[in-house]
Amino acid sequence: MRWARATGRGLLVLVVLLTGFSAGQAGAGGPAGSPTGRGPITLVTGGDLTDYLHRVLDDWNELRPGERVTLVELPEAADEVRAQMVASLRSGEDRFDVLNIDVAWNSEFAAAGWIAPLDADRFPLDRFLPPVVDTATFGGRLHAVPYVTNAGLLYYRADILREAGEEPPRTWDELARLARDVAPAHGLDGYAGQLLPYEGLVINAAEAMHSAGGRVLADEGAEVTVDSAAARAGLEFLVQGVREGWIPQEALTYKEEESRRAFQDGRLLFLRNWPYVYALANGPDSPVAGRVGAVQLPGPDGPGASVLGGSNLAVNVNSRHRATALDLIAHLTGEPVQRQVLTEGALPPVWAALYSDPELVRRFPYLPTLRESLLAAEPRPKSPRYDQVSLAMQAVLQDALALREAPDEALARLARELADIADRG
Repeated sequence: MRWARATGRGLLVLVVLLTGFSAGQAGAGGPAGSPTGRGPITLVTGGDLTDYLHRVLDDWNELRPGERVTLVELPEAADEVRAQMVASLRSGEDRFDVLNIDVAWNSEFAAAGWIAPLDADRFPLDRFLPPVVDTATFGGRLHAVPYVTNAGLLYYRADILREAGEEPPRTWDELARLARDVAPAHGLDGYAGQLLPYEGLVINAAEAMHSAGGRVLADEGAEVTVDSAAARAGLEFLVQGVREGWIPQEALTYKEEESRRAFQDGRLLFLRNWPYVYALANGPDSPVAGRVGAVQLPGPDGPGASVLGGSNLAVNVNSRHRATALDLIAHLTGEPVQRQVLTEGALPPVWAALYSDPELVRRFPYLPTLRESLLAAEPRPKSPRYDQVSLAMQAVLQDALALREAPDEALARLARELADIADRG
């Protein structure tokens, strides 16, 4: 889970919220798991590099000294964060009150019974962008509240397209033509995303499949749908780029920051990445500042579909201070803090109205484009065993992009592996 920040030196990752009480300590205001329990809680993140969350919690603690939130920062690596969360939740510990979970973990945690179902009427979900709410549901119930969101954008060198008399691409054919023909004429590589075998590869491939009308899983992981003509078309688009060279071999080693640096250093014509790139690429130290634009990801016949990123806030089913935990979630997902999420944390908020706020649009001119991308975006494949789904996809997709296996063979193999994972459930 990586939320990238737009104000400096790396990627912001918000992760988990812990209490400072052990299982042996009594919760103020109610027994363990009581919805009326109140008391101090601890918010744990994976490195708040912008410090905006400290300021948000300072305001909370000043108003509610009896229910203080202590911020604890974990390492940035998502796998390590998830491992620590799962180990504690599986043991039934009540140290965790609120968990800030990657949207892809929602189904797993809900299916395992680790996070409590929530009353949807408690939160202003009708004010949120509709697709982000879907990431927080499982089995027809709300199990978390969207906190920050994310969607991929296509960044491009506006100066080079303008010189070539070209518009930003809206379709795959246009992207391939420009990446193949225009980029080399200016000494650039054509296109890159995040194609190293990690979660970024899953997202990039799922975006291509979704854009073509394909899906990896259906029925919340019970049905495998990846071996379809539409999904094959999406994977073939990426494989074609590698085969023809307009996706450089080096792109197969890129994560978010490696790909950003390649684009920002002036080595790429096109880049798929998250919104944080816009401010950095146009920042005062960027070699391409003032020459960068952003549009929705292209698809076969027009704008495509991004995969939703971001995080949701959930409550440990064993929390002793559940009432305080719910109040904190309501505070963090309310409009004032959501505004701070954008202006101080440089992260995409979940409140829909902020994307058309004139003051914010002047400050963050990519917001209208990001809004359209978010509205067209879809969640990653929902599955109670998402960690296994992701690992299987990474291995198979890597073979396809390395040209070791044809797309149709790769997706047939992936379908068999995903069916085995579903059967274990």
